[in-house]
Amino acid sequence: MFATIAMMLTAPMGLAQSLLTHHMREAASSGEARAIGQLPSSQIMSLDIVLPLRNQEGLETLLSDIYDPKSGLYRHFLTVPEFTARFGPTQAEYDAVLQFAKKNGFAIVGGTRDGMDVQIKGPVSAVETAFHISMHTYQHPTENRTFYAPDREPTPDLAFSLWHISGLDNYSIPHTLLVKKSDYAKANGISPEAVVSHATTGSGPSASFLGSDMRAAYYGGTALTGAGQNLGLFEYEGTDLADLTTYFKNVGQTNSVPITLLSTDGTSTSCLAADGCDDTEQTLDMTQAIGMAPGLASLVVYVGSTDTAMISAMTTHSPLPTTIGCSWGWTPADPTTLDPYFEKMAAQGQNFFAASGDSSTWSSRNEAWPADDAYVVSVGGTDLTTSSAAGPWKSETAWTDSGGGISPDKIAIPAWQKLTGVITSTNKGSTKYRNGPDVSANANFTFYTCADQTTCLANEYGGTSFAAPMWAGFIALVNQQLVANGDSTIGFINPTIYAQNITSTYSTDFHDITSGKSGSYSAVTGYDLVTGWGSPKPALITTLAP
Repeated sequence: MFATIAMMLTAPMGLAQSLLTHHMREAASSGEARAIGQLPSSQIMSLDIVLPLRNQEGLETLLSDIYDPKSGLYRHFLTVPEFTARFGPTQAEYDAVLQFAKKNGFAIVGGTRDGMDVQIKGPVSAVETAFHISMHTYQHPTENRTFYAPDREPTPDLAFSLWHISGLDNYSIPHTLLVKKSDYAKANGISPEAVVSHATTGSGPSASFLGSDMRAAYYGGTALTGAGQNLGLFEYEGTDLADLTTYFKNVGQTNSVPITLLSTDGTSTSCLAADGCDDTEQTLDMTQAIGMAPGLASLVVYVGSTDTAMISAMTTHSPLPTTIGCSWGWTPADPTTLDPYFEKMAAQGQNFFAASGDSSTWSSRNEAWPADDAYVVSVGGTDLTTSSAAGPWKSETAWTDSGGGISPDKIAIPAWQKLTGVITSTNKGSTKYRNGPDVSANANFTFYTCADQTTCLANEYGGTSFAAPMWAGFIALVNQQLVANGDSTIGFINPTIYAQNITSTYSTDFHDITSGKSGSYSAVTGYDLVTGWGSPKPALITTLAP
């Protein structure tokens, strides 16, 4: 029966459907990027076809109830099969896409109905025929390279509209959100020694901070370790776990967290310096997450080349990661591309922490997407000082390069930022668009890092990429306490912390960063567009897991 319905959902020629997101790059459509030629017809492309949600209005209502403490559905999260049954594609729709792909000569290489995607591989000629486009090459308007992109919006021959097709262009190359101190010094015309103006207070080599120092500063206890919790890391490249081993060996610590490197779309999970791959980001993400939550049940590194493939896997993998760190930035053709997955995460009790960027104030030329998406927790940067090595928090100011501001993608302001007291004339936030970041943690050039099977570095790297996995680890502690209390995990924290932080509990739960600035904005009392609400205090765990 499903096969018959699937055939009916495959439209005849002439009834092609437009997609629900756009795929043309503005630089190409406006003529800013000069057209050079076309991709060779025999070149193989890997694409990820994403199906739309069903009953979007019903999902919005459910999310409102799930995050309303007064609702009977408060924190009653859906399982993966439950979400698919209520809001995912029907079996007939999914089968229709499979049939469409095979009919057009593509190989099916991945994807699931639960993941709402079909991963395909085939030549440019098949891509152009199936989606009624031409794959052109262009001179990039701001980078010294060429890129490929479709000349028009894709219109596949299906009886219903698809959500998105990932992989049709390489205009935006994903980049890590970390900065090398020497590069920062050169860009600002100062000496590297002048970048950090105070003595470092970490327990690592040359008084650099370790992941465990961040645990001591922001948590300070021993009872909670993230036990029983599953954490995920979003990575565009694999890693060399030997570097992680070197890190723990050098600092006299032992890692007991089982780590899985998971390829979500066939991308290699290996990253060797000999092959020209740098795993600094991937390794530091692990050290910060594990440093904050050293007793995690699992840490899975989701590796891929397409954002939808990685996010799809994160919403279906077993065990499901309930807290996730992302230290990469990129610019999609359509900023709503991942919204179905971020909403799905919220419905399933998952939290996605995205680094807010290391180039100061957000702008159309200086984005840190996905950090300005309304369904993620955007993590900014601070400059932390502790009382001693492996000691408690002492003081904190805004990090001079912390990304933040008003959404350059013009993403609408979410409900929790509309609460009275959040956006003020003092913080200069927008009452129309999404503001960021939401929270923050240390991002200064004060960390110990190991990578590429070479000499480890002290106090050389900084960036909000340290802060995002740090927060992911902190929420693993919260979730451990909630489970111990017999409750569900916290889920998406923004609706909760914004509501709490306009009350008297704010000063108990957060370090309010009130000094320093980054770009156009300054750290001020309360919420601001440099550090958000600030960094966590140990009491935040008690407030979120009473």
